[in-house]
This record gives sequence, C-alpha cells and structure tokens, in this order.
Amino acid sequence: MLLNIKNLDVLNKKVFIRLDLNVPIKNNVILSKARIISSIPTIKLLINKGAKLILASHLGRPKKESYDSNLSLLPICKELQNILKIPIKFIKNYFNDNNCINLNNINEKIIMLENVRFNKGECKNYKLLSKYYASLCDIFIMDAFATSHRKHSSTYGICKYCKVLCFGLLFNKEIKSLSKIIHKPKRPMVSIVGGSKISTKFNVLNVLGNISDYLIVGGGIANTFISINNNIGKSLYEPKFIDLAKKLKRKYSNIPLPLDCRVGKEFSELSKSYVKKLNNISDNEEIMDLGDLTINLYYKIILKAKTILWNGPLGVFEFPNFRKGTKKISEAIIKSKAFVVAGGGDTISAIELFNIKNKISYISTGGGAFLKFIEKKTLPIFKYIK
Repeated sequence: MLLNIKNLDVLNKKVFIRLDLNVPIKNNVILSKARIISSIPTIKLLINKGAKLILASHLGRPKKESYDSNLSLLPICKELQNILKIPIKFIKNYFNDNNCINLNNINEKIIMLENVRFNKGECKNYKLLSKYYASLCDIFIMDAFATSHRKHSSTYGICKYCKVLCFGLLFNKEIKSLSKIIHKPKRPMVSIVGGSKISTKFNVLNVLGNISDYLIVGGGIANTFISINNNIGKSLYEPKFIDLAKKLKRKYSNIPLPLDCRVGKEFSELSKSYVKKLNNISDNEEIMDLGDLTINLYYKIILKAKTILWNGPLGVFEFPNFRKGTKKISEAIIKSKAFVVAGGGDTISAIELFNIKNKISYISTGGGAFLKFIEKKTLPIFKYIK
C-alpha cells in the first residue's frame, strides 16, 4: 500500500523510520549535525500525529558486522533527545538468529536501534533480518535517501514484508529537487563534477554531458582528461581510463577542459603552489587545483547558468594553497541566479568551509544515491515505493 506521509493515519501505530544519521563523529563528539537536522521534520510530523517511533540508521562501515564503540549511534541518540526534548529508548543487541528482542513490550514513544550495520546480513539484504525489522512495525517510512541506491535489509528488504510503505519528507524533497534538474532544467544548465576517479563517474558524466549545456570537470577526473595530450607528472589520475576520457571528449563538445593549473611538489598542506600551463608540468609536480585562466573561464560560464548541479570540489580545497579554484567556483555559483543542487560529502564540506549553505537552493544528503538517481533516473526502492 503506497501513501503520502502527510495523509497517513499513524495514531498509536508503530512506525519504523529508516533515517540516514551517518554523521562524522570523533571522540564521541558530532562534527557535523546536518544529516541529523535534516531528519527532524519527518520525526516531528509523526510524533505530532501520535505515532510510536522506531528509529534506525547506519553509521560508517563496521568490520565483520560486529559492534564497534566508535560507530555506535548512542551520541546521535543523545543529540536527538536534546533537539526533540523527548526521551529516546536506545536498544542494543536486538537481533541475532537465535534471539530477536520483542520490542512490543517497550512503552516509550521513541525507540532508537543501535547501528543496523552491526547486524548479521544487513548489507546483504538478509531475509530473516528484513522480516524482523518488518515485524516491529505497522508502517515503514523510508527517509534515508543517501542509502537508497543499496539493497540492504533496513532500506530495501523490509519493504517486501511491510503492508504500509511511504517516503519521508526528506526523501520526497530530494527526489523533487533532482527531478527538476533531470527532466526540465532551465537553460543554460551547468554541471560541475569533481572527484578522484573518472571510472566511478563515467556513466554519470555521460548522462550529464547529454543534458547539460556545459559540463565542468575537476580533480582527478580532470587530470585524466588532461593526460590525453600532456605530461601530468605525479598527479592523481587513472591511466587505464584515458580511453574513456577520449570517448567523452569526442562525444561532447560542451566539456571545457582546464587551460592551466596549480601544482605542488608534494601532497602536503605546507606545499607551495605554482600556476603552470598544461604543457609545462614537471615529473616531480602534481596538479592540485585550477589555474587562474581556468578559473576565469569557468567563472564566466557559471555566472550565466540558470540551473547548476554541483558534485565534488575542483581541487584539494582542504589545503589553503590549493583552495582558490573551489572557492572561486563556489562564489560564481552563489552569484549566479541559478537553481542550484549540490551533493556529495566533499561538496558539503566545501559549502560549510566557505559558509555558503544558505545560498544553495538545495543540498542533497546523498552521495552515491545522488549520482545513481541522475544516472539511472530510478533507485531500487522504487520497486516498492513510488
């Protein structure tokens, strides 16, 4: 049964919400609360409608599906309690093949399960685990867009065994914003794609090359393109995928490649930067940022955009000497009058560093799902919920 969350009758019903609370934590301190804050509207809506909630999420990638105190959701549970001002019962060790805890006897309004990736078979869509999750609830709400490209028990498998399913507010917002870019973008549309590997983003680049007026590439992806005709020293690139870069370059004339770059002699925050023409890079140098001519070229293109999709920084922005390219491109993005959708962990980090969060039209919580939806225009979860 497929419903809109705003129309759901949830009074006194048990609602299992799969959230994405995969946030950076160090020494039990949450470093970024963006994903936690994004989950609040769905939780509050259901609380106000009288539901009994079971919250579930993953955190990181535990080894061997076993408990790791560094990847516990307990700090996130405490943060949610502070935000919601409601007690949350935290449940550990609730599932194994021989002893699955019956949560029906717990009377708290909100229960939070420990990291789902501690459970045997979570990432392999284990049937018994999927059935267990479904047995806990009357209704399943999928609001973890960032994990929706994976067929895991708590994001996909549970759907097969639940009678009432729907997307949360965040998930619907993600799909609406991305669909706006994919199907009817205002022109000109500029896509900006950074990252280290062209191999993992080739299909996305192929799609974006087709629907964009300009496709700007950065990072290791750009280096692979540059290496077609130039020596790039010890720069990060993928020599085995130069032929793919050549294929894209021949197919699309709307990929403005860099004119120059900033190089350093070591991958270090202390490394000095030098602007070099592409045909003048030494064997002991590596490309780590855009050069000034390239920045000016991209800046002018972006200012004219009416739609912008941004995924990935354009250089090693973590190092101050190699930050200029990403910083200037971000300035052009917010100066444009475009509808801007940004996504990916490094992109969000750059947005936070340059303090431009409030000037981006929509910031996606997804990385892999963000790219997969652009590439395929669908996600596995759509088999059950549309």
